[in-house]
Amino acid sequence: MTAPRTPILAGNWKMNHGPSQAARFFADFLPLVQPADDRSVVFFPPAVSFAAAREAVQGRPDVRLGVQNVHWEEGGAFTGELSVAMAADAGAELVLVGHSERRHVFGETVDETVRKVGAVLRGGLVPVLCVGETIEERRADRAEAVVVEQLRPVLASISAEQLPTLVIAYEPVWAIGTGVTATPADAAAMHAAVRRTLAEVYGAQAAEGVPVLYGGSVKPDNAAELMSQPGVDGVLVGGASLDPAGFAAIVAAAG
Repeated sequence: MTAPRTPILAGNWKMNHGPSQAARFFADFLPLVQPADDRSVVFFPPAVSFAAAREAVQGRPDVRLGVQNVHWEEGGAFTGELSVAMAADAGAELVLVGHSERRHVFGETVDETVRKVGAVLRGGLVPVLCVGETIEERRADRAEAVVVEQLRPVLASISAEQLPTLVIAYEPVWAIGTGVTATPADAAAMHAAVRRTLAEVYGAQAAEGVPVLYGGSVKPDNAAELMSQPGVDGVLVGGASLDPAGFAAIVAAAG
């Protein structure tokens, strides 16, 4: 029997909370959330706030930090970019890859996403691979096909031995920052599609070990219902992760 997957409660701050704001956030947040070993709490602060966040969470091994983006090269003339080694040296354990804003705002291609996942794995960090469809694709009844198209090239580049390091986040683009959330049934159906794709590539037993998170207008009042759905192993939270009390409530919703 496969062991239950540990819930992951992740907050992506995007371009919010500078260093002083990050310090204030954790001063308010940490007393609200007691350490626990049956879940993982993760934050993805902006790069300039990473050091402040790391200092603030010292002594709290239950709170982990990641970066929002990396380049696949080890170093060189890539102004504004971070290498995986730099992220690891700063104390990052996880990396967001393929977030919808990277894809749709900054033009990140599937090939670039594949390269980034490979670099993250080689660097010993955990890639959190984001996949999801636009509203036009969902209306065209292509949601599952789009997600599978985003997944398969990445999975083709990952060995069975590397698979246990991967985390996947399903984030319908139309639900990010809009206040519109996929219904619990929609989320469960898409998570099942992700799990089926994993099973087709690696087998059912290996697929069961990969956490799949939901992201898209997650709030304290809908987090518990979303996480109660089959196959939803946690959440990737945007705007609601900027509020200490609100995100503490989402963490509590994991049980």
